[in-house]
Amino acid sequence: MEKYQPGQKSLLMSRDETLAFDDWAINELGIPGVVLMENAGRSCAELIAEKMSKIDGPRACIFCGTGNNGGDGFVIARHLLNRKFSVVVVVCGDRNKIKGDAKINLDVLEGLGASIEKLDVDTEPDIEVRTASFAQDADMIVDAIFGTGLTGQLRDEYKRLIEAINSLGCPILSVDIPSGLDCDTGQSLGVAIRANCTVTFVALKKGFVLESAQALTGEIYVSPIGVEPTYKQRG
Repeated sequence: MEKYQPGQKSLLMSRDETLAFDDWAINELGIPGVVLMENAGRSCAELIAEKMSKIDGPRACIFCGTGNNGGDGFVIARHLLNRKFSVVVVVCGDRNKIKGDAKINLDVLEGLGASIEKLDVDTEPDIEVRTASFAQDADMIVDAIFGTGLTGQLRDEYKRLIEAINSLGCPILSVDIPSGLDCDTGQSLGVAIRANCTVTFVALKKGFVLESAQALTGEIYVSPIGVEPTYKQRG
């Protein structure tokens, strides 16, 4: 994992390029998506453990969406549990929408007896109160709600959730991209997580180098997921 320094020369990927890279790794190289997810989540957990190494009995609250970004969050939760963290996982949305690799990792967490809470933003009237209650003892919040594929303005319910997380005054690590940030333009889609640090995968995202994004990403770390884009370029 490499920490990005603003202004340094780095490989940039757009949303479409990121999607194409994942498709190449899975469908052409034959790397199972669940392996890529495992590598991504483990790298985030390692950084969290490093940043919280001086805290006795560290506690993390992980807000997970229903897509693959949430799947990364489930992997992070498992690795933090292995490191004796106290972990609360909050599924933000309809759990029935969780499929594929993300569902595999959610099932593993449930098998381990992890604390998994539900926050269905479509039906929950007290999003702010519930968000604060989940994270009240956390030393760090993990934002694994939306990934780089997010486009279009956020719905009001998710705006409320993101604003509630931002208001907690707790350090936030975002997985791949701060939820609500547009991968390509570096603009928020109504509102975005204000992360203290962001672990992004494979390459720096195009929008991260723009001034509009810098207050939202915090420190940026670029983490490999098991195969490098240079191999694709050679092909």
